[in-house]
Amino acid sequence: MSASEPDKLAVSGQEPSERAGTEAVGRILVAAEELFARQGFDAVSMNAIAEAASVSKANIFHHFESKVALYLAVVRHACANIAARLQQLRSNDGAVAEQLADFADNHLKSLLEHDRVSRLILRELAGEQGAQRAQELAEQVFGQNFENLVEIVRTGQRRGELRDDFDPAMLATLLIGANVFFFQSREVLRHFKDVNFAREPARYSHMLMDIFLRGIGAKPTAP
Repeated sequence: MSASEPDKLAVSGQEPSERAGTEAVGRILVAAEELFARQGFDAVSMNAIAEAASVSKANIFHHFESKVALYLAVVRHACANIAARLQQLRSNDGAVAEQLADFADNHLKSLLEHDRVSRLILRELAGEQGAQRAQELAEQVFGQNFENLVEIVRTGQRRGELRDDFDPAMLATLLIGANVFFFQSREVLRHFKDVNFAREPARYSHMLMDIFLRGIGAKPTAP
């Protein structure tokens, strides 16, 4: 989230007091993202966020009931574009293979564009409170997105565009997992002589979907 984004969050037509509240929320989200990403959730105080956002601590609690609620709002904001894209894909009638390719490409772009939040999430999941944080993220941030992705796969199965003998949640898990692995490991992959796609996320997504949709079995030889 850039420092200029609070101004973008203001909605035209708002009353001055409402606009000020919206701009304050934007500054709080920017400050919280930067501090959480740099120091980790547990190490950041609400006082520090208030100081960085140039608001009072009471103002933060006016908008967010707890530090956890603020953390989840930061993650939710970072995921807003991919969440909207998934909802759009689920509601249209396009070819499912193209919808899945669209998701894979945009999901990886989102991970890379929101690098700080992506790393924050992974760090929190690996920490002492990982199980609790995982439940909060699943229930309040990622659950609907995952459900939409699974439903896109199910639609393809019902239409006969995809095989109907695999678990759609498994495919959704593999797609997300492959992107997260690339996000985490791309700096290592760049040093493998056999990897020529580590600097090209879009090409990685295309290759990934080609394998998912066409498989790896050899083509049958002509009789």
